[in-house]
Amino acid sequence: MDIVLKKNKNHKKHKAKNNTKINEIEHYQSTLIDITQHEIEALKTEFNLADAHTHQSQSISQKKIIEDLPELWYSAEKRTQHQCEQEFIEKFYSSHGQHTALKRKNEIYLVYSASISMHITATYLMQNDMSVGLIEPCFDNLHDLMKHMRVPLSPLDESLFSDCNRIYDNLVQHALGLDAIFIVDPNNPTGFSIFSDGTESFSELIRFCKDFNKLLIMDFCFSAFIKVSGGSRIDVYKLLEGSEVNFIAMEDTGKTWPIQDAKCSSLQVSRSINSEIYNIVTSVLLNVSPFILRMITRYIEDSEKDNFTSVRSVLTTNRNLAIKYLDGGLLKYCPPQIETSVVWFEITDPDINADQLQEKLRIRNVYVLPGKYFYWANPKRGQRYIRIALARDSDIFLGAMKAASSVINEHKK
Repeated sequence: MDIVLKKNKNHKKHKAKNNTKINEIEHYQSTLIDITQHEIEALKTEFNLADAHTHQSQSISQKKIIEDLPELWYSAEKRTQHQCEQEFIEKFYSSHGQHTALKRKNEIYLVYSASISMHITATYLMQNDMSVGLIEPCFDNLHDLMKHMRVPLSPLDESLFSDCNRIYDNLVQHALGLDAIFIVDPNNPTGFSIFSDGTESFSELIRFCKDFNKLLIMDFCFSAFIKVSGGSRIDVYKLLEGSEVNFIAMEDTGKTWPIQDAKCSSLQVSRSINSEIYNIVTSVLLNVSPFILRMITRYIEDSEKDNFTSVRSVLTTNRNLAIKYLDGGLLKYCPPQIETSVVWFEITDPDINADQLQEKLRIRNVYVLPGKYFYWANPKRGQRYIRIALARDSDIFLGAMKAASSVINEHKK
């Protein structure tokens, strides 16, 4: 009987220890309210696989650009701001095959980052008392910036856009009472693309927006990965301009090249709302650094010469490492329609959620993102996923995968 009592005491002690650990995890998680706060914490770790920023080293040809930075600096001094902007705009949009956008290149607005493009968009929505249907999952700062502007939001599940024969009816059912439709393409974190079947699905989206007078907002910030993965972009602006639909479209350079977070985002909108957007843009900033524009232009030129090989190679290597070390058992790789700079894994064990797995990995200095923030309206659903960033030197990424694999192998036991 004494032995049984002793066992019960040990069991209670072990259970209490586990409960304490769970409480510690929950307390840590509750102090971080968004993805960016997690990414800030991740910067302190050995294996930061949280943010999708580019942390890999320069390729051989990119090192030549670094050597030429003094020349780029002085060449920016000799050019007007307008010349630097027009050179960048011409090179960026033409490299993406977006030639129709260049017919209105004087109405393409450049800002420091995609978040500022989103801030401008959210301001416009707030000023016009518009409600928005936002794709889910998506990166949470899209939701947060609109929420801070008191813009009413409704989730539009990614699956609503997956069947071109159902998109129109799906939107009639789920979005008829909304003023704007906001999608991300390719989507972060899943790699979903409405253009995976060509133009049919996007045409149905445009038809709905035209029939019911909806503003269409498109976040193309990950669109470079269409070219990185070997594809080519449809001239989206040709479809938008020809549709007479009101639209806002944002692009970005920040996730493509390893340039220490120097970047530029751009906005182009339909003529009908251009003057309103322009007034918001000019209230935010005067211009993007001409030096940064000159430097990014050189990186675009470099990628055109090597067909994005330097960007593609590191992402492909690291994606294969992630699949090799993590796919199967506890984690299931979710194949994307467009391979971007992140990978999305589903957690197969119902007894462990994303917060708990993230904490187990964090103890081993591997920092990934739990999926709950991407499912901004349904965090519980997001607890079944984690996101891993790929844009890292492959030797570092390999170390992270080995450390993560050891955690997952321990869970199997």
